[in-house]
Amino acid sequence: MKSFKSLANWYFSKSALPYWSILILDCLFVAFAGLLAYTVHHGSEQTLEVIGSLSITLCAFLVCFIVAFRVFHTYDGVMRYSSFTDLLRVSSAVLLAVVMCCALLWIFGSADWVVAFSYADVILLGLFVVAFMWTVRVWVKTIFEETSKRPDSSKAFILGVKSGGVALAKNMRSSADSPYTLGGFVSADSDMKPRRLMGVKVWDFNSSLLNVMNDEKVRTLLVSPLMMNVLREREEVVNSLVEGGIKIMVMPQAREWDGKSDLRVSDLHPIDVEDLLPREKIEVDMEAAARLLNGNAVMITGAAGSIGSEMVRQIATYGPSRLVLIDQAETPMHDIRLMMRNRWPEISAETIVADIADKKMMERIFDTYRPMYVFHAAAYKHVPMMEDNPYEAVVNNIDGTRIIADLAVKYGTRKFVMVSTDKAVNPTNVMGCSKRICEIYVQSLDKAIKDGKIKGQTQFVTTRFGNVLGSNGSVIPIFQEQIRKGGPITVTHPDIIRFFMLIPEACKLVIEAGTMGKGGEIYVFDMGKPVKIADLAKRMIRLSGAKDIEIKYTGLRDGEKLYEEVLNDEEITVPTFHPKIKIAKVREYGFDEVAEAIGALIGDAPVSDDMQIVAGMKRIVPEFRSQHSKYEALDKPKTEN
Repeated sequence: MKSFKSLANWYFSKSALPYWSILILDCLFVAFAGLLAYTVHHGSEQTLEVIGSLSITLCAFLVCFIVAFRVFHTYDGVMRYSSFTDLLRVSSAVLLAVVMCCALLWIFGSADWVVAFSYADVILLGLFVVAFMWTVRVWVKTIFEETSKRPDSSKAFILGVKSGGVALAKNMRSSADSPYTLGGFVSADSDMKPRRLMGVKVWDFNSSLLNVMNDEKVRTLLVSPLMMNVLREREEVVNSLVEGGIKIMVMPQAREWDGKSDLRVSDLHPIDVEDLLPREKIEVDMEAAARLLNGNAVMITGAAGSIGSEMVRQIATYGPSRLVLIDQAETPMHDIRLMMRNRWPEISAETIVADIADKKMMERIFDTYRPMYVFHAAAYKHVPMMEDNPYEAVVNNIDGTRIIADLAVKYGTRKFVMVSTDKAVNPTNVMGCSKRICEIYVQSLDKAIKDGKIKGQTQFVTTRFGNVLGSNGSVIPIFQEQIRKGGPITVTHPDIIRFFMLIPEACKLVIEAGTMGKGGEIYVFDMGKPVKIADLAKRMIRLSGAKDIEIKYTGLRDGEKLYEEVLNDEEITVPTFHPKIKIAKVREYGFDEVAEAIGALIGDAPVSDDMQIVAGMKRIVPEFRSQHSKYEALDKPKTEN
């Protein structure tokens, strides 16, 4: 046994046998199968009597088989990686060879050198050849899988019995470095038949699964990408597995499996709370966007941020002639430069460290590169920070947007897409109000162009959405860090709720809405179901396996809402070309009035205190009502003396 294992290790240490050795082996199978088939029908004595002419006949048959092997390339594959396709190719080659041999008998059956082979003998010969060739390939593959297992590999179950689960199982068995061996499948369909698949048992995905996995000594559950909705719907089963110490591995949220390409166990990662948030897959018509962006110069502001960097990645796939990438953050911009150089070296990418509020620098950039499309994602976005620094909200968010928008008109930009936020809806904080003022400016500018009051061709489109998972400063990374430190997790209020969306999904919707819009629209995204932040924290604690982590309620922060606005309310939106995208019904403003008010706000900001700046913002956006903030004093009616 030890010598056999040594021989197997020696063989499998080679990259592959040369093709001629496999061909010779298959030819030996043909010769032996011919002798065996003739002996079965005519007996061993008669076989020995005609062994000379029988050998000549088998040589003629062998030529037919070699031709068939050549046609179907049966010897080109690596036997240790044989698949169903390889076995099918073997069957097809043997079938062709049998037909050719029968034709040979029909043409030369009366010749002296042809032994009296019947058609039945030839068919039996073919069956023997298929059996021999299949057996050796399956045998070699099985030995390879058994001898190449990592000594530290452990058994795992796979949730999913269709294409995704089977693809994971095949990869697990064929990968020498897989940390898992296939222990069984798990089906969400309790009526699933048969109860065995790929030689292992199929179990039900129900409350008793933890007991089954404990009995089978299985500590890992690999989840097919096609089964994520089941995982989200059956919370009790997932909770019992997590609390029982079972490691659940899933495909990262940012990636989607097409159902056809290879699926590797190494693609999976330990489940995060983001994976379990209720959501539906968002389908977008990216081909239409690609037709517009391909071959054009595209500018992205805030290109190093979480939204901006994902937009860089998505837009780069559509082959723009040039990407002009702007951000103030030097180190993240360096990372973007390296990413573009490594992944899209064919695209001319200008990574520029600059402030969008620097008008002279921005003009130089527009004059040099003349972008056809501008995706404006640069902004200060943290509510408490802007509540304490309203001057920066005015200078960066409002004046920066005004500068970029005006230059887009001046230099003939075709489409300007501004990334806004749900916090601009009936704003309760400085950040949300600053973004609402940006919306008002670009929308009124678009109207002025369409009315012929301003000369230009630029179409201005605004996109609004809520919180994105994994963005810089979002709640989930903060909770993860707090859990890592042993707690407590800080939540502002036990009833606070938020809407969440994945960064790639949000960016896809921005690109589609932006490129499809005709100008003047404020597009809002369906963010799905709201999530209670306290429940999110509890689930993260459970998934981490940590014990005795406290949740501490700290009270709402300055400017923070308890409930976010519902962006897609039918009373305040109208439908569009996409079920997840709607157009907000908002008041239209005249450009002259808006430009004058915003100009005064920006001009007065350097010599005004915080209260005066926020008062100016409230004059432009009357629905801005501060909450949990010192600026609430500005909303109180003045008492008469």
